[in-house]
Amino acid sequence: MAQIKALVITGFGTNCEMEMSHACRRAGALSDVVHISDVLNGSTRLTDYHFLNLAGGFLDGDDLGSAQVESVRLKYARIQTSGRTLFEEIRDFIDRGMIILGVCNGFQALVKTGLLPGNPMGKRRVSLSFNDSAKFEDRWVRLAVDPQSPCIFTRGLDRLFLPVRHGEGKFVCDNNGTLEEIKDGHLAALKYADESYTPTMEYPANPNGAVDAIAGICDATGRIFGLMPHPEAFNHPANHPAWTRLKELPEKGEGMAIFENAVDFLKGII
Repeated sequence: MAQIKALVITGFGTNCEMEMSHACRRAGALSDVVHISDVLNGSTRLTDYHFLNLAGGFLDGDDLGSAQVESVRLKYARIQTSGRTLFEEIRDFIDRGMIILGVCNGFQALVKTGLLPGNPMGKRRVSLSFNDSAKFEDRWVRLAVDPQSPCIFTRGLDRLFLPVRHGEGKFVCDNNGTLEEIKDGHLAALKYADESYTPTMEYPANPNGAVDAIAGICDATGRIFGLMPHPEAFNHPANHPAWTRLKELPEKGEGMAIFENAVDFLKGII
């Protein structure tokens, strides 16, 4: 069986790349943290990897809007050795059947490039806007998982408990048609939920006022997934905010299921 190789992109303000890479390794993949400049100069090639990770942080200081500059970089920056755009390389990566995970700023970059929800590719149809609270939200949230979603990252899950930390996490659509497409295709794999894990619009269970309580979406293939909560930040029981008070600690953090599902999927196709 081929070794699964994960690539975690860093640079220009990301700060969650080490946790993301650690989660990939714990899930059974080899993982490299690489500055995006090394991808653009051709020293690191997407063709050598199976699992592309876009980490969270404060990309470019969130100037012009969260991940707006990064989306331009992903779409139009050219790779020195080939002259092709990075977006063309990413499209080839997707066409090979590989997978992409974007968390927080990474999610914002995926929607602003049009990679999510996709169809048509390259056109922005959804975005992440300022939180309704008008402040940075740093809290843990409950998430309901749609069992009918094609998302390969959430297979076998029905709920998650993960942290959020963002100022622009409110999911919005360009029109009702896009929202209906997301609903009909079960592309909203994760929704903010109350204590009974029922999707909710109530604050603070829904920390940003996201439309239809959407916390994360995938494309129609289920192989591209973006979410505002941070699964890489709950990779160990001690990450839990109440870990010192829990009578029985779980074997691992709930966020690990996202990465384990990714690696298991790849093992089945490589």
